[in-house]
Amino acid sequence: MTSLNIRTVMELFQPLKESFLATSTISLSSKSCLREILNCHLLISGTSDLYFVLSLSLYPVSLYASSPSYFRGFTLIALKEGREGVTPDDYAGTFKLIDESDTQFMTNCPPAVTESIPRRRTRIQVFWTAPPSGSGCVTLKASVVQRRIIFFQDEGSLTKRLCEKVCVEGGKCCACGTAKYRVTFYGNWSEKVHPKDYPRRANHWSALIGASHSRSYMLWEYGGFASEGVKQVAEYGSPVKMEEEIRQKGDDVMTVIKTKAQWPAWQPLNVRSSPSAEFSVDRAHHLMSFLTMLGPSPDWNVGLSGEDLCTRDCGWVQRLVKDLVPWDAGTDSGVTYESPNKPSNPQERIRPLTSLDHPQSPFYDPSGGPITPLARVVVERIARKGEQCNTVPDTIDDIVADIAQEEKEEDNTPETCIYSNWSPWSACSSSTCDKGRRMRQRMLKAQLDPSMPCLHTQDFEPCMGPGCSEEEASTCMMSEWISWSPCSASCGMGMRSRERYVKQFPEDGSSCTLPTEETEKCVVNEDCSPSSCVVTEWAEWEPCSVSCGVGMRKRERMMKMEASDGSPCRAQLVEAEKCMMPECNEVVCMLSPWSDWGECSVSCGVGMRSRQRMLKTPVEPSLCSDELEQVEKCMLPECPTDCMLSEWSEWSECNKSCGKGHMIRSRMVKLEPQFGGMPCPETVQRKKCKIRKCMRGSRTSDKKKRQESCPLLEDQTKQFCGGGGLSSREHLGDIMQIFPHRDVDMWGRVRTSRFR
Repeated sequence: MTSLNIRTVMELFQPLKESFLATSTISLSSKSCLREILNCHLLISGTSDLYFVLSLSLYPVSLYASSPSYFRGFTLIALKEGREGVTPDDYAGTFKLIDESDTQFMTNCPPAVTESIPRRRTRIQVFWTAPPSGSGCVTLKASVVQRRIIFFQDEGSLTKRLCEKVCVEGGKCCACGTAKYRVTFYGNWSEKVHPKDYPRRANHWSALIGASHSRSYMLWEYGGFASEGVKQVAEYGSPVKMEEEIRQKGDDVMTVIKTKAQWPAWQPLNVRSSPSAEFSVDRAHHLMSFLTMLGPSPDWNVGLSGEDLCTRDCGWVQRLVKDLVPWDAGTDSGVTYESPNKPSNPQERIRPLTSLDHPQSPFYDPSGGPITPLARVVVERIARKGEQCNTVPDTIDDIVADIAQEEKEEDNTPETCIYSNWSPWSACSSSTCDKGRRMRQRMLKAQLDPSMPCLHTQDFEPCMGPGCSEEEASTCMMSEWISWSPCSASCGMGMRSRERYVKQFPEDGSSCTLPTEETEKCVVNEDCSPSSCVVTEWAEWEPCSVSCGVGMRKRERMMKMEASDGSPCRAQLVEAEKCMMPECNEVVCMLSPWSDWGECSVSCGVGMRSRQRMLKTPVEPSLCSDELEQVEKCMLPECPTDCMLSEWSEWSECNKSCGKGHMIRSRMVKLEPQFGGMPCPETVQRKKCKIRKCMRGSRTSDKKKRQESCPLLEDQTKQFCGGGGLSSREHLGDIMQIFPHRDVDMWGRVRTSRFR
């Protein structure tokens, strides 16, 4: 510990200068410094304890106080190791402000960050850009102020020492040839891992979208602003615009990476395999980025940004495993999974979510600990092509894997090779409980085109040797058991349970067989007499209903348990009060003229059309009462109506009892054509029929002659021909319709020639 004189204090804490004029010397070795520094901590996301990964990369830096501690003022600086901050060259990297209403650069010391207004607070957050390569180690130091006491510590929770991790010189890739990779996404976002407000009904991961690309193009990055494509993914889970943006980058992109969406978000591997995609990289396109939305959410995602697959020794990364934590796209200001849409105006920068963002956040943790990863991504090299120039020799496994994969790759030519079926898998190459390989084979039976190469006849896959116990055979990494839940009964006998979750899935894609839940009986030694309902603590107050003037706000609590006797719960579950916002200033809304009416929504009949106008002044639209869009009905010519017919009737009986005749069938017009619709086709059809050959020269009775002269069915004969005529002249038209080409007399008799 060292001492800090008043001159140094005034330089570092200019906004609080007058507060310290009465202090001549502040000893940093006093006992007050040992009170866990107000339980304050400095956290730098995205780094290990000792290293920052890439020079000139952007890292979120948080300064927070664990409850019930707080601080009113602070100073944050980043110094090169061994420097005192006397010259501008002593400072390392640069800070970038996130909320300028809460933080600012010090007037007399621009590289340092301090508070904008001294007030009670529990956290602040800024971005820090790491210095260029070759800057050596860096120390980030924070000082915090509570009342008139300054706490400063040059080691411990308020100081972080980071050293550069050497990367490929100049950021250039020196690898040769190309490499092919498979990226597999393992979702770990579930109610067991993140139980607070977990959306049970609609949880999902959107379609994953990304690319392998050059350094000239970044899909997204911390501290930057989300493009329209990133916004569409983050808010709606739609990859269409993002893919369009990627493809427009032309030579800066080598492969577009896409997988399908996952509904629901949590899917054990024994139910459905994890989504994966393949992509390629080369010396010019050695970076890989992707993103996917967790839904429902305001604009929260996980992903990788500019992950370098080129190694320092001019080779290609063999395997990469990354745990993914959520980040905010900066386009929506919601704080819960199902917050209503609230566009960020102006748009904010992309930043990682932290456990101290908002008390209503599902990831909130007053201790400020890291958020449990929501997913894990595994990137594995599956093949290399072309001449490889790295000096480090490959292992036999690498060579075998490359050859096997290259043989497996399908081409776009027609199938010219005929194979036998695959043989059964061989035994695992490992004779102990260890990783090995097994093989299967097939035979080439015919090659139809000698000029076209045939594909592989051997296939390999990883396996575990015999003799493994259940715990050893499973590569699942399980969490510790969570504490037992409260007993399900408030008195007498009940049940309780505890859970654990999968922290790491098997690398070979197999399912986890270890139990994740246990239950047991429990007894509550209390009298089971009637009791009143039990409610939760009050939630935080909702935001004020107005942005200026007087509004209302409310807070809620929920019923945890009904009254044991079934009586209604009389506890108040909703509480409301007035809230005062800054006085409303008069807003002048200047509007553009109305646009022309748009096209009618239909091509005929009755539809709708609209027109719009725009705000010409930079004013929040909700503050203007003038309408910005008008809608009205539009009338177009009536839509054509086509003729509509019934189904065909059955064919009538043949109109003759012997010889050649005909049958008819008809259909009715159900709807006449209108307004130029299709006309009606034929409604009557006729076809020939032949019953039997008529007899000639036979003498028959008068009755038979009448039957032959009237070739109708027996029932029709009784109606029309029995007694020598019709019972009513109104049936004459019916007979003429049935026999339109026969001679019918006025009594409805069908005339025939006499036999000769």
